[in-house]
Amino acid sequence: MTARRADPPAPQAIPVIDRTVHEPARMAILSVLDAVEDADFTFLETMLGLSKGNLSTHLTRLEEAGLITVTKSFRGRRPLTTAAITDRGRTARTEHWEQLERLRDLMA
Repeated sequence: MTARRADPPAPQAIPVIDRTVHEPARMAILSVLDAVEDADFTFLETMLGLSKGNLSTHLTRLEEAGLITVTKSFRGRRPLTTAAITDRGRTARTEHWEQLERLRDLMA
């Protein structure tokens, strides 16, 4: 009589990672904005250590995805750009961390 092997466990789907959120600079922007009501461009540039062009590109990508809002105004005669996280952005950030935890658990 031969021993019967147990059926292998069903494969688990690998969590889908949102590339818009997963990019490190964009995740950092969302994390900062999640901690404050809004932040001006200079604050984000200083806090994250990004160049003006790099920060601007990432803000545009996040705004196009509906994850943040960007408001342009003037303070006196100086232009002022501020960003704030949207509810969708807050949800995307939270879901991203949950997906990373699921991925980690699959590899454990």
